[in-house]
Amino acid sequence: MLSDIDIAQSTKLRRILDVAREVGLVEDDLEYYGKYKAKVSLATFGKLTGRPNGKLIYTTAITATPAGEGKTCTAVGVTQALGKLGKKAMVCVREPSLGPTFGVKGGAAGGGYSQVLPMDDINLHFTGDIHAVSTAHNLLAAMVDNHIHHGNQLGISIHRVVWRRVMDMNERQLRTIVCGLGGPGNGTPRESGFDISVASEIMAVLCLASDMSDLKARLGRLIVAYTREGNPVTAADLKAVGAMAVLLKDAIKPNLVQTVEGQPAFVHGGPFANIAHGNNSIVATRMALKLADYVVTEGGFAADLGAEKFFDIVHRFTGLTPDVAILVASVRALNMHGGVPKAKVAETNLEALEKGCANLDKHIENLKKFGLPIVVAINKFPTDEPAEIDLVKKHCNALGVRSAVSDVVARGGEGGIELAREVLEALEKDQNNFHPIYDPDMPIKEKIEILAREIYGADGVVYTASADREIARMTKLGLDKMPICVAKTQHSLTDDPNLKGAPTGWELTVREIRASAGAGFLVALTGDVMTMPGLPKTPAAEGVDIDEDGKIVGLF
Repeated sequence: MLSDIDIAQSTKLRRILDVAREVGLVEDDLEYYGKYKAKVSLATFGKLTGRPNGKLIYTTAITATPAGEGKTCTAVGVTQALGKLGKKAMVCVREPSLGPTFGVKGGAAGGGYSQVLPMDDINLHFTGDIHAVSTAHNLLAAMVDNHIHHGNQLGISIHRVVWRRVMDMNERQLRTIVCGLGGPGNGTPRESGFDISVASEIMAVLCLASDMSDLKARLGRLIVAYTREGNPVTAADLKAVGAMAVLLKDAIKPNLVQTVEGQPAFVHGGPFANIAHGNNSIVATRMALKLADYVVTEGGFAADLGAEKFFDIVHRFTGLTPDVAILVASVRALNMHGGVPKAKVAETNLEALEKGCANLDKHIENLKKFGLPIVVAINKFPTDEPAEIDLVKKHCNALGVRSAVSDVVARGGEGGIELAREVLEALEKDQNNFHPIYDPDMPIKEKIEILAREIYGADGVVYTASADREIARMTKLGLDKMPICVAKTQHSLTDDPNLKGAPTGWELTVREIRASAGAGFLVALTGDVMTMPGLPKTPAAEGVDIDEDGKIVGLF
């Protein structure tokens, strides 16, 4: 089979206006970024408000492994399959960060014959949205230090500046820095650091804002520092909101592209799900629900991360309610959860596969706690044997859960028809009793405890002294009545990336609490999770190149 990038570059793309017309958009709705990409005007949504919403199909997965699960591939593939069944469908996915693109994963626009295109553009600078987020974030950081330099009228404590800087790259060297060195003309010396851009609260704000007015209101609530008396200082206090909004004026508009099979797709917003809320923009999802009868969206990593955050955070702010959940698993990944090393995941080992299904079971259990109909998508790899597929299907059947084989990477939409039919049947016949798992008005620790016990399977929660102090501070400031966004490793249901399957007999460690008042949630950092990743020993960047004709190679 050809590589992802070879398939992408050999696909004949449709002009974006022709793609747009399939869902009722006209030229005046579009702002072109070349022949095959366009932003859709925010004014377009106002013209669509009278239309009924389509069905929202939420795609999530079992716990991530190096063996691969295939969540984005499945989201794109089932959209293409719905199209082959004569349904009007769209897919909404997130924009890739340059960090993973040049770090571990390579490209992040799907795979094989189940991709969003143009893949190389999407994986690189695309339409500049992440750059806009980075610039707006760093403008605010500059204005904080500039205010301190010029007299500090707001009384900011230089030891309580919480607004770090960002860049869209994995750069461990900048996680912790001392800035302002070189004398009084160069600012005030203090400790700080960098996060990756997609962990910026501005990225979360962009993805949760419903329009420009809401965007500006959320930007104004961003907490950048605390005074000597412990009172929060916001972006509004620094008079930074207008300038940041100007930098984000185009980034808030959803990006329209296409799948390998020419269907419309929105690729917009890029928060990670292990350190942020992990879902594409609500602007894109809401618009897609007016344009199509079926909208497939995905959340980052597993159901304990992106999906939980959609259900408990995004739903609360938007009212967006999934109609069905697709839970993606692969035999290879389940083998790893059963104790098989990556080098041997392609070998048939039914005993390990059965053991690894414990991870699948836990994610099924979690989705049922939210009241959703479930379809397990078994993402097929060429090395899968019929006995392995049969074991997983029988396992799902014993749990009373629908399942279907998905062969979308190798066969595109045609390989997703079995899955699409199961999804359509679930939408028609299965009961949806969707509800979030906790009340945001609960005390902070009670909300974290519910997530730890009910979703992660922990026996309880341990808080560092620092986390306890911050919880007391947030409660005193009235910031405690917000949802919780847990920053946690994506490699395990626990806070230890080395523990596979569905571990029991452990406690979640919360080391830090941060207020994301603009986004509207509190971030609980657990275990050793980092908000600035580092590059691996052999980064994907080493294999990326461009030839004399401008053809890019090595992007997965």
